Amino acid sequence: MTQSHPRISKAVIPAAGLGTRFLPATKATPKEMLPVVDKPAIQYVVEEAVSAGLDDVLMVTGRNKRPLEDHFDRNYELESALEKKGDARRLAKVQEPSDLATMHYVRQGDPRGLGHAVLCAAPHVGNEPFAVLLGDDLIDPRDPLLQRMIKVQELYGGSVVALMEVAPEQIHLYGCAAVECTSDRDVVKVSGLVEKPEPADAPSNYAIIGRYVLDPAVFEVLRETEPGRGGEIQLTDALQLLAQDEKVGGPVHGVVFKGRRYDTGDRGDYLRAIVRLACEREDLGPDFRSWLRSYVTEEM
Repeated sequence: MTQSHPRISKAVIPAAGLGTRFLPATKATPKEMLPVVDKPAIQYVVEEAVSAGLDDVLMVTGRNKRPLEDHFDRNYELESALEKKGDARRLAKVQEPSDLATMHYVRQGDPRGLGHAVLCAAPHVGNEPFAVLLGDDLIDPRDPLLQRMIKVQELYGGSVVALMEVAPEQIHLYGCAAVECTSDRDVVKVSGLVEKPEPADAPSNYAIIGRYVLDPAVFEVLRETEPGRGGEIQLTDALQLLAQDEKVGGPVHGVVFKGRRYDTGDRGDYLRAIVRLACEREDLGPDFRSWLRSYVTEEM
């Protein structure tokens, strides 16, 4: 029998990181505002939340992150200038971010890890399940991962993480899940998690990627979670406790994702993401693909 669980309506986007891998570009510009073709990475993430029906968005920010708030606010001077020019196309692009969702902001005073950033959302979220979207992972809108995760949470309750199979030598870059099969091909039950294990110690090659649907019980667990790897409060550690004791906040399940994911957290992958997305654009793709083929041919 299908169980009934509270409907998810809120999304939390942690965006307080320092972006050290992209210095010096991120010295004065938040890494979330770096453009992926012609939109900042953070806009793709908010659009994904809205497409999944989550138009109440809380962004957890930090110092020097004011451009994030400005991007999703109105810019009356720019809008007026474009309107006077009769530039309806660019005017629509400028207005689009401010019309996407109801945006809220809270500051994470100290950079104490992802678990602490999620805990900062507790007063806004309350006693409801909620989604967490990390800005380093962009999920192609043609592969509705978050919608699937929400359906799984509504069916099973508890929390749901997004998993992706990676090569064994890459598992040390991710949180890793020990899993058991379920009756659904793309759903597994998570029996344990470990943050960035050495390949020899990894319980599987299922890596946690940046999408979560969490039971509010995670907040109480995070309040009691001691700093872990890197001296930070790890969300993985809190989910490990939930996975081990379902009485605390329900089970933990994973949705195995095999779709298109664009990793913008690494410089090389960021560049590859731009190329892939530009190639698929109707307005840019034909000319860009032609140039790219010529460039590769000449270089080879």
